[in-house]
Amino acid sequence: MAVFSSLADKLQDTFKKLTGKGKLTEADINEAMRTVRMALLEADVSYKVVKDFVATVKERALGADILESLTPGQQVVKIVQEELTILMGSEQSSINMASKPPTIIMMAGLQGSGKTTSVAKIANIYKNKHKRPLLVAADIYRPAAIKQLQVLGEQLDIAVFSLGDKVSPVEIARQAVEHAKAHNNDMVLIDTAGRLHIDEALMQELKDIKETVQPHEILLVVDAMAGQDAIKVAETFNEQLEIDGLVLTKMDGDTRGGAALSAKSVTGKPIKFVGMGEKLDAMELFYPDRMASRILGMGDMLTLIEKAQASVDEQKARELENKMRTASYTLDDFLDQMQQIRKMGDMREMLSLIPGMGKQLKDLQIDEKEIRRVEAIVLSMTKEERQNPSIINASRKKRIAKGCGMQVMQINRLLKQFDEMRKVMKKLTDSGMMKTDRIHKPRNKKGKSNTKTKSRRTTIESVFSKFLGR
Repeated sequence: MAVFSSLADKLQDTFKKLTGKGKLTEADINEAMRTVRMALLEADVSYKVVKDFVATVKERALGADILESLTPGQQVVKIVQEELTILMGSEQSSINMASKPPTIIMMAGLQGSGKTTSVAKIANIYKNKHKRPLLVAADIYRPAAIKQLQVLGEQLDIAVFSLGDKVSPVEIARQAVEHAKAHNNDMVLIDTAGRLHIDEALMQELKDIKETVQPHEILLVVDAMAGQDAIKVAETFNEQLEIDGLVLTKMDGDTRGGAALSAKSVTGKPIKFVGMGEKLDAMELFYPDRMASRILGMGDMLTLIEKAQASVDEQKARELENKMRTASYTLDDFLDQMQQIRKMGDMREMLSLIPGMGKQLKDLQIDEKEIRRVEAIVLSMTKEERQNPSIINASRKKRIAKGCGMQVMQINRLLKQFDEMRKVMKKLTDSGMMKTDRIHKPRNKKGKSNTKTKSRRTTIESVFSKFLGR
């Protein structure tokens, strides 16, 4: 399920009507804003936030320069995108790293918010950035909380500090920081205890840990599915602890997601991470502008490119482009790309990041079993057959079908789809649409082109073209 799916559908339908008109009237704007207001309220965005947001958008949209422009509908959508971005924090807010390691991060939240898993997921993000995080098991009250963190640490190959459940959380945190200094861990992530509800004992314990270890960051983990309750929790924790940022979990399972749109405005604290699934790599840095684009159906190619960087080799991208151009793309290449794309995460979520794909994916069902069947067929072929599928005659098809436990008609269908896909790819590369040096190059802060990001996009587009062409 795509993040904000219900809200996104309603907003996209509303703005499609606006952009379809050559000229807009004040009545058109008022009608659109009524729909936007209802959509936001139904998504569990707080009333005050909705009221202020709609008023700001309406005031800007009714300006003469907008109504009299050549593309008024598109200008209104642009205003909504800009205001959504501002609402969610304007720009990405990173962890404030200590000038002298270790950076101490204290994680807080109610029980059931996904706090322990989030601790591990965030540590994994920084481990992949060459940091040496230490997980601290300071939740001594919830049954199996310590064991859960130890299992996660083992899965991610990240060290876990524990003194069992007989030592106070404050002492555990203190000793963990000393341990980190002695063992060259440059980040310490403390998993504190949660409660089923906010109580004085919980807050006092958190205050004591804060006073003892002086964390550089206090992150509050909030369940995005909790709706208005999530905002109340965030307000209370912020008043008591002065949190530095929010981690929103279960964003993939919430069709409403209003917490994300309200949290920054209500607490004044930035959203720093969002949990997008159960897998240990399903935690993302939060970019307000990218999220606004997703909500409005504009896709999020930057996130898509970044997800690919961990699993796509730059040299392979260039080799692949050359193979497509010369029509020498093989079933081995196809199999390799399919395996790479699966490493990037949920297929449907990846496809939804492509601009304009949101609506088209509404009823799309991606069957993992079908993908595994395709892999089985290809792996049942000889190397020669994978390199040159044209030699696969009737007898070879029977042998392949027997080898993978499928029918000849399934082999025929795959070969036909592969042949059609290869022709489409060649046309795209010949036209320059998938050529690396023709792709727009994002600029870095110094104004120079980011060639590394540019080279990734060829592979991204080719990978998804295959699946969309099937």
